Order: sequence, then C-alpha cells, then structure tokens
Amino acid sequence: MKDSDRKFLNKLIAAVSPSGFEEEAVELWKSQLETVADRVDVDVHGNCLASLNGEGSPRVMLAGHIDEIGFMVKYIDENGFIYFSSVGGVDPQVVPGQRVKIKTDEGYIRGVIGRKPIHLLEDEEKKKVPKIEDLWIDIGADDGETVGQKIAIGDPVVFDVGMQRLDSELITGRGFDDRVGAYVAARVLTELAGEQLKAALYSVATVQEEIGLRGARTSAYGISPDIGIAVDVTFASDFPTMDKKKSGDIKLGGGPVIARGPNITPRIFKALVEIAESAEIPYQVQSISRATGTDANVIQTTRAGVATGLVSIPLRYMHTPVEVVSTEDLENSVLLLQKFIAQLD
Repeated sequence: MKDSDRKFLNKLIAAVSPSGFEEEAVELWKSQLETVADRVDVDVHGNCLASLNGEGSPRVMLAGHIDEIGFMVKYIDENGFIYFSSVGGVDPQVVPGQRVKIKTDEGYIRGVIGRKPIHLLEDEEKKKVPKIEDLWIDIGADDGETVGQKIAIGDPVVFDVGMQRLDSELITGRGFDDRVGAYVAARVLTELAGEQLKAALYSVATVQEEIGLRGARTSAYGISPDIGIAVDVTFASDFPTMDKKKSGDIKLGGGPVIARGPNITPRIFKALVEIAESAEIPYQVQSISRATGTDANVIQTTRAGVATGLVSIPLRYMHTPVEVVSTEDLENSVLLLQKFIAQLD
C-alpha cells in the first residue's frame, strides 16, 4: 500500500461516522475523488456517488458502506454522567473500560465508559453481560448543567481508537466494517480514471448499512445499474474459537473473498473467479446460502433486478474496537475489481 493510500485510509478510519452521522467520512471520501471522477454528488439520503464514463454501458455500481457502529447520547444525569444507546450491532461485552469521543457542534469531547470495579461486583454481577443502559460515559465534569452546555442529546459517540499497524501487512482499528469497502470502491475508480472504459462506473459510499442496508437501497434505485457489486468485510475464521464448518475457511492474506449463493448472479461470480485466476490474484470463495446481510442484498432486488456480486475483505474481530485486516487483501480487492470493470463491454 502506497503512503498516500494509507493516509487516505487512516483519515477515513479516524472520522466519526455512525449510521445517520456519516457526513464527516463522506466529505473525506468526496474530496478524495473530486479530482479524478467525472462527477461526484451527495444525494438526499447522504450517499456519495462518484462516476466515470456515465454514458457508457453496462452501468456498474460498486458499493462500500461508509457508516460504522457506535452510540448516541441518551440522557445526562445531575452529576454529569452520560447515558447512551447503541447504533448498530454493538457487543456490550467489549464496551466497559473503553475510551470514547463524542462529536458535538463545537468539536470532539473525550470520555471513558465506566463501570463498578470488579472488586465490588457481586458474584452474580460478574457472570452477567452488562447492559448498555447500565453503563455511562464520564467526561470528567462536575455536574449535569455543565455537561449539557457542551453535549446535546443525540450527539454521536464512537470508540476513541484509530488505525495502527501490527506485524507484517496487518492493520487494526475500529470501523473497518466497512470503511475498508468504501476505500476499495474509491481506489478502483481512481485506478480506472483516464482509461478508455466501455462501462459506466459508479463508485458509491453508501450510508446506514448497519441499520438496514438503507443507503444502498436508495442509491441503487437512483443509479439503476445493470451490474452491482457490494464491497464489504466478512468473517475471517483463522483465529481461535472460530468454527470453519459454520463460517468456511477464510483467512487474512488469502485474498479477496468472492461470495457464491442465491444473493449472487452466477455469471458475475464466474467472471470474478476467471479474472482472479487469469491475473493470478489470490482469492477465496465463500458459500452463503441465504441473503448476505450486505448491500448486495438490496442491490439485487432494485427495480427489475440487478446482476449482483459480493467481494469481501477478510476481517477478524468484527464490531469491536480492534478489527484486523490485511493491506494485501485490500490491494488485491482493488486489482480484482479494476480488472473486472476494465474488461466489460
């Protein structure tokens, strides 16, 4: 991964972008593509659409959702402690003891999520998973009135962690689900800019995927693509406690994961596999025997139907502050989709 690409991804991960509050990440994504795309628009729903060769055929849509899980401020008590609700599928077991940042109209405010110390927990309390409503955010304030002057009900909150490099080509951070998909969609368009395409390409940073695939539904309706490919993450199974009989054999560094199943058009699956093999791009196949739970699900059934594919990046520890991906998988996903679109006629 080039330094410039790593910096772009790092900025995307740092942005606060829970479902419904994607503006900061969308603006970064938009500014990255404005100099290379023929056109960049933000629709009424908040999706950002960048296009190349808009009059070409077939019309291809790449969708990477730019929202993440997070929290919202729910209530501020008289002592200044902030209670919150979750946005998307947050695991309550990983929430206590985390640092967070709250996005307000005046900027970020840092805090920590508190819980009674383990020394003081009763035996029964130790056995139970804490409920979100029983946890609170402490920003170090003295009273609720002071906090209320800084923070509004409904302000978005995320874990206060950025992107870091682990050993070799692995990186960790929050929000890789699915900022890495939005990153890949942006990179594919950037790599194809200036080429003589026959296809029309629409790369889209979709919103509100974590609360029901909402942005992909509206943006696909507007684009009316002939081919739609969702770019998302999927469960890696190369770490302890994972059952490959249930999840399949998916590993970091093994290449992009090409989905196969009723949510996927067979010709799209076959074409992606053939391109990967001819270009010697490592790839993995995932069997999904139902709706995928990704943007591909709603893209497929848009208008009269769309020929649909799903390319996923293997991910460890999904929906935690320490998600892990391989930069090699990101680069190979870009290459696979770049070659797929370039050969369309």
